Amino acid sequence: MASTYTGLGVQLMATGEKAGTWGTLTNTNWNIMEQIAGGYIEVAVTSTPTTLSVSDGSAGAALAHRCITFTGEISENTVVTIPLDVQTFYIIKNSVSGGSSASYTVQFKYVSGAGSSVTWAAGDTGTKIIYATADDATNPNIVDATSAFVTATSTTTLTNKTLTSPKIGTSILDTGGNELFLLTATGSAVNQLTYANAAADTDPSFTCTGDSTDIGINFVPKGDGTIQAGGATLATTGKAIAMAMIFG
Repeated sequence: MASTYTGLGVQLMATGEKAGTWGTLTNTNWNIMEQIAGGYIEVAVTSTPTTLSVSDGSAGAALAHRCITFTGEISENTVVTIPLDVQTFYIIKNSVSGGSSASYTVQFKYVSGAGSSVTWAAGDTGTKIIYATADDATNPNIVDATSAFVTATSTTTLTNKTLTSPKIGTSILDTGGNELFLLTATGSAVNQLTYANAAADTDPSFTCTGDSTDIGINFVPKGDGTIQAGGATLATTGKAIAMAMIFG
């Protein structure tokens, strides 16, 4: 009975076979296992499809490494494939760059079949945790495990999470992606507004707080716009009385 091989190339020697060579072959198997456990490799993705092939009984096959970085420059939407029987998980970073690569996607999939796959959008140079299931002989699935994680490029909806002193960039957007508030940072700022909610039958408040002793609040309408409260116009642009009417 001859040796067989796993989907990632580990040699399974039959009883009584390979007399006198078990030491060498076992060492090779251990090298492959080390790659699978935590090996790192860079793969040049320069054409489509780029095929990651198994290397039965030999160390070094890209698909048998745990961590992979895709490199190179692409000029079209590009596919990277693995054989149908590969069952493992990967940590893969897409680092294709330069030229027009920002205009094209990179897809990681099985070599054939209609199973699910994982795609980096054009310009996405993020890292994904991916598992290859080999759950079907002809249509196995590859799954993006990071889709459930919060990442630098994800659009995850956070529910019941506490954010302590988050740093927000230049704007806050609504659920439609439209600007709700624009934020302007002032260098070495020491004054700010504090918003407080309130118990029953009391009023919530905006309060000037900060290091300075006397701090005003400046509402500036645009163009011929007005300052209103409860639908009633309090003042037009340039009338300082508006602040007195609002804040007393």
